[in-house]
Amino acid sequence: MADLHDNYLDWLRDAHAMEEQAETMLKGMAKRLEHYPALEARIKQHIDETLEQQRLVESVIKRYDSSSSTFKDLAGKVGAMTQAMGGMFASDEVVKGGIAGYTFENFEIASYTALIGAAQAVGDLEGQRIFEQILAQEKAMASWLLEHLPEITQQFLMRSKAPHTEAKR
Repeated sequence: MADLHDNYLDWLRDAHAMEEQAETMLKGMAKRLEHYPALEARIKQHIDETLEQQRLVESVIKRYDSSSSTFKDLAGKVGAMTQAMGGMFASDEVVKGGIAGYTFENFEIASYTALIGAAQAVGDLEGQRIFEQILAQEKAMASWLLEHLPEITQQFLMRSKAPHTEAKR
């Protein structure tokens, strides 16, 4: 039977793998965006935040004399690459990418909310502080996507009906 710390460490490793997956997805989307500068800029900002989040989660893992799970990190990256490649072939890639991004941000919000509760249960006040910081960034990104998705969708629709104009990215 796993104790509190074992579960906590497993969830920390999951969070690290989740951030690796987020990095891969965000970088894939950012490099394909050509006609949506506001979305591209916000994604690039979130890539920087994601890299810092990886470092912060890793710092919590290291305090427990453990390491991230290479398997989970790799599985997350493969999943993100598969998703990104699938989007490349969709005629409405930017819209589907925005929806997928919003969905993933909410997954991260739920994950960090649970980690805050776990950090409180094991008495990891530094971990709790870190997860609250990350949670605020994930909420901000989800909010931005939700607020801008109608505009991005409208831009896509306008571009898609214009002759000789690429709309998907």
